[in-house]
Amino acid sequence: MNPNELLARETRAWLAKAFDDLESARVLANAGLEGTALYHCQQSAEKSLKAFLTWHNQPFRKTHNLKELGEPCYRIDPALEETASDAHALTDYAWKLRYPGELYVVEEGELEAMMALAANVLREIQSRLPAEARLETRACKGEYRTSGRR
Repeated sequence: MNPNELLARETRAWLAKAFDDLESARVLANAGLEGTALYHCQQSAEKSLKAFLTWHNQPFRKTHNLKELGEPCYRIDPALEETASDAHALTDYAWKLRYPGELYVVEEGELEAMMALAANVLREIQSRLPAEARLETRACKGEYRTSGRR
């Protein structure tokens, strides 16, 4: 396997995780588990940004901070600046609703807005990757089909 194929495979693996998190958010939202759904929205956006950085051979540290992950993305592709800046709104969901502490009440419309934001981040990142690094969002028995392979 050549280095480009390896890079495409790793990028698709990040995208598959991002897609799984977005689908998890939808299932959890339908089950009334809003806090956990919001966490998965953050995770989807995080993994989408990490996919983009992976494809461009940009190292990143282990972080949930979407501002930190988004800035190098829009340095690579300035058209991502708005998407990456918007994604930062999801950062606090990585911890805000995951641990005991002060009660957080999800506001009306908040979950829907954050799900739309996470879906937009995934869509925008995918649109800026070459075909061989993209992930088709159709799952077949838990397996993903990629644009680069048939």
